[in-house]
Amino acid sequence: MRTVIVLTFLVAACFAAEKYNPKYDNFDVDTLISNERLLKAYINCFLDKGRCTPEGTDFKKALPEAVETTCAKCTEKQKVNIRKVIKAIQQKYPKQWEELVKKNDPSGKHRANFDKFIQGS
Repeated sequence: MRTVIVLTFLVAACFAAEKYNPKYDNFDVDTLISNERLLKAYINCFLDKGRCTPEGTDFKKALPEAVETTCAKCTEKQKVNIRKVIKAIQQKYPKQWEELVKKNDPSGKHRANFDKFIQGS
C-alpha cells in the first residue's frame, strides 16, 4: 500500500512539473496591454533592448519553449493571458512582433502552429 501511495505521488509530481509555474496565472494582463509604456517596456525586455522586471525575465525565459511547443506547458489561464498579450502586441506594435518572432523562431519552423495557437485553433 505504501508503494502505491509513493508511486501515485511521484506520478502526480511529474505531471505537475510538466506545466509552467502557476504563480503568474493571475498576472494582470489587462493593465499591461492597456498601458502603452508598460507594454513597450515588456517588449523591449523580450527583445534585449531594455531592462526586465522579475516577471519579464521569467516570461522571456519561457518564450522560446512556448513558441516551439505551442505553449504545451502553459496552464489554461496562461494560454488565455498569452493570447491576449500577443494579440495586443500584434495590433499595436506589428514591427516589434515580427522582431520577437525572428528572435524566438529564427527559422520560422514553428510560426504556423504558433499562429494557430494564438488564434485559439
